[in-house]
Amino acid sequence: MDKNWQNAFWRGARNGLPIFFGYLSVAFAYGVHTSEGGLPAWAAVLISMSNFTSAGQVAGTDLILMGGTLIEIAVTIFVINIRYLLMSLSLSQKLDPNMTRLERAILSFGNTDEVFAVAMRKAGAVTAPYLAGLILTPYIGWSAGTLLGATATGLMPALVRSALGIAIYGMFLAIVVPEARASRPVAVVAVSAAALSCLFYFAPWLKSISAGWVIIVCSVVAAGLGATFFPLRETPGGADE
Repeated sequence: MDKNWQNAFWRGARNGLPIFFGYLSVAFAYGVHTSEGGLPAWAAVLISMSNFTSAGQVAGTDLILMGGTLIEIAVTIFVINIRYLLMSLSLSQKLDPNMTRLERAILSFGNTDEVFAVAMRKAGAVTAPYLAGLILTPYIGWSAGTLLGATATGLMPALVRSALGIAIYGMFLAIVVPEARASRPVAVVAVSAAALSCLFYFAPWLKSISAGWVIIVCSVVAAGLGATFFPLRETPGGADE
């Protein structure tokens, strides 16, 4: 194997180590959550290895546990994960021009929020070996964390299992709240989604709608409100603000 290829790969793997440790803890909570819901450990690990997402994966798993339909699961995950389309388009502008289409197609699977952030901050073009290493370590952390959480559930007290079962939702709050405090549009969108969710939960004529469609409607409507009232405006220099 080419020496430059190896060096780039291991450099990416080292840069992915902080993501590895972050994913390990979050995936552990996800594994506990799935085990508490009744899914076998092998199913939880298979979901993590074949999805490698956070919010979309948790929402999809919850719908599985609640008996949601396939169309609900598919549309919900599509709506939540559509951000990866935009991130991939942005990252494609930084990729090494020599990267083949097959390499791009394979590596696009691992373009998570954190991988995207690290890759975009890298000086110079992002090569295939570097991106492969950057993706591999977080992928191992996410899969291993799920396995550990799903298999260790039976060894933990009920109080600890209950706490870890909701820890993953705390992670989402930790992501949203700082952004909402710093950005009025984000705050409006987040509050709108929460208000709509409460409406579906408490309004008698809306309670019959399944959880999957509630997530879809809340996500689309809240995002539409944000796009309508807080559109990005192009500056004279051509950049959006």
